[in-house]
Amino acid sequence: MPQAVWKPIPINFTAGGQVEVRGVVLHIMAGTLPGSDAWFRNPKAQASSHFGTGRGGQLVQWVDTKDKAWTQGTGNRSWISIENEGKGGDELTIHQLERCAQILAWAHAEHGVPLQVTSDPDGRGLGHHAMGGKAWGGHSMCPGSRIILQKPEIVRRARIIAGQESGPVPWPGRLLRYQTGVPLMYGQDVRTWQAALTAAKFPVKIDGYFGSKTRTATRAFQRDERLVDDGIVGPVTWRAGVQK
Repeated sequence: MPQAVWKPIPINFTAGGQVEVRGVVLHIMAGTLPGSDAWFRNPKAQASSHFGTGRGGQLVQWVDTKDKAWTQGTGNRSWISIENEGKGGDELTIHQLERCAQILAWAHAEHGVPLQVTSDPDGRGLGHHAMGGKAWGGHSMCPGSRIILQKPEIVRRARIIAGQESGPVPWPGRLLRYQTGVPLMYGQDVRTWQAALTAAKFPVKIDGYFGSKTRTATRAFQRDERLVDDGIVGPVTWRAGVQK
């Protein structure tokens, strides 16, 4: 997946073992992103995941989706896994919600995963670890009830990224802020901001990718509006450009 930092692990997965891709499964690490990275490289772990998110928006990929990660028992051969930094009882941060939505939208485009919620291990869409029951390791508290309740929000965001649904930006300004300047940040919110820049006489390509040219135009817009020209699309900048 191009949005992820590729950090392949040499052990603890099955090459070519992914029989099909039915959907994406949410997990909670009960730990940190660096800790999980180290554990997946340990021969004693006998565990891995395709993707991992950090609470601040980091996204890594450990295992190719054509290969079988070792994370959810019998579900390993047909589901993509996401380990999310945190502990039981946590909610996903807005940054993690966005990253999970990006993975789901990518899985839809790459593997035909439907953009829908599922709680059925024989279903398709966005699932969670506990839904697999004993066959998936019996992890009844993974990822926890609060994250399970966030699944519809992730699906809605993925549908917006995929262009299947329109609507208000879920987190205006805040979503852009944490990744400003990262070339691979993308989505409908970025297109909305690029359209606003273009209408304000700071034309950029409206492609949904927040790269260096969009940041330069953002800083020029901020100077014109007598705002702090930091290239960060926070709430004040967003209101000045989009909500005039």
